[in-house]
Amino acid sequence: MSMCSIVTFENLALKGKATLSSTFSSYTAANAIDGVRYGPGLATCSVTSFQSNPWWRLDLLGDYEISTVIISNRGDGSPEQTNGAEIRIGNSLENYGNNNPICAVISGLSVKSTVSFSCNGTVGRYVNVVIPTFQRLSLCEVEVYGTENLALNGTATHSSTHSTNVAANAIDGLRYRLGLAPSCSLTSSESNPWWRLDLLGDYEISTVIISNRGDGSPEQTSGAEIRIGNSLDNNGNNNPICAVIPGLPLRSTVSFSCYGMVGRYVNVVMSGRTSPLSLCEVEVHGTGQLDSLHEIVFFKSLKKREVVLQDNKCVCVCVCVCVCNR
Repeated sequence: MSMCSIVTFENLALKGKATLSSTFSSYTAANAIDGVRYGPGLATCSVTSFQSNPWWRLDLLGDYEISTVIISNRGDGSPEQTNGAEIRIGNSLENYGNNNPICAVISGLSVKSTVSFSCNGTVGRYVNVVIPTFQRLSLCEVEVYGTENLALNGTATHSSTHSTNVAANAIDGLRYRLGLAPSCSLTSSESNPWWRLDLLGDYEISTVIISNRGDGSPEQTSGAEIRIGNSLDNNGNNNPICAVIPGLPLRSTVSFSCYGMVGRYVNVVMSGRTSPLSLCEVEVHGTGQLDSLHEIVFFKSLKKREVVLQDNKCVCVCVCVCVCNR
């Protein structure tokens, strides 16, 4: 017996801001994130002038773990103005963002086609598309899909609470607010302070993102261990370590790769120290909810691409999760 459910992810590009190296006629950068893959002619496309290394850049206005980028090209001709372009993702604006790591190189596009590229959870704020030659660059739509922040659906607790800085503040979706850590979790000064997230189920965790205070006391986050697992021994602080948070400057956000560690609990603990522990936001990204009685099979990039190409009007990516009894 099996059942299949559809999980949809938000197109992050629709909330971002776009720019490009030059603008041909009225075909602005924003046309590539207007939600329309194909319109009449070039009306809904972004097109640069002929130039060396033309580029288009999307600012997502925050760091995301990006699973998929979907590109739609012109329907009136000139597929070479999209083919050969590199998709780059990262946080650097060096060389306009075109030095960030490559997710994929666009190829095989015919006129009026849409292709999906898997970026395997690459973390970044900027998504660039650049052709490393003398050419126009045209893009009719760029869609960006990230993995869900699992923390928002969980519950949080910590070893003690300082003032009104409760554990749930670290999963309220707000990395920073003005004032004395109003959206942060903060314990009292104590031995081995800890914070724990219960994801309410087992997940394969790929990335944990930590944001610290912007008003002072970065040492209240620096040096803490991130631990992931299913045990509540020692309040969950004996689970395996994913990473140790390094020395952080004020108001910073750092991503840690956990390489698919499986667990229900994500702990952040100051082992061997007497100190407060402060966390302004903890974001957790991963794939699939596992259950001891079931196997979960994900239809990844190939199935995503098939879904996209079957209906050029579809603007969401669907992942089919089949849950089968053992």
